[in-house]
Amino acid sequence: MVTSPEAAAPKGPYSPALKFGNWVVVSGQAAVSPEGEFLYGTIEEETATTLNNIRVLLEAAGARVDQVVKCNCYLADLADFQSFNGVYSAFFGDHKPCRTTVEAGLPKIKVEIDAMAWVGE
Repeated sequence: MVTSPEAAAPKGPYSPALKFGNWVVVSGQAAVSPEGEFLYGTIEEETATTLNNIRVLLEAAGARVDQVVKCNCYLADLADFQSFNGVYSAFFGDHKPCRTTVEAGLPKIKVEIDAMAWVGE
């Protein structure tokens, strides 16, 4: 199990991230503080915090954002897609991981994202 003091501890029976072989898998992250408090805000704010939580866990596992190969993105409302996509695009820059984005019945939060990174050669 991969954890970081900069990331919230899981609130259930799951690992925030796992590293096995050349892969790092990050469980669904949301806009949550390291103390475990939800940080409700605009879709842009929640997306930025969520992606930062993913970055923190990737780095704790020895991976980088530019090694992410796949993200699954869940939005409470697809009407937020353009705003979400702007923050997501800025975060990854020229790196373009594969991605699925769907509308999901998220309770109170606006976005959840999980990621997989390849750290091999």
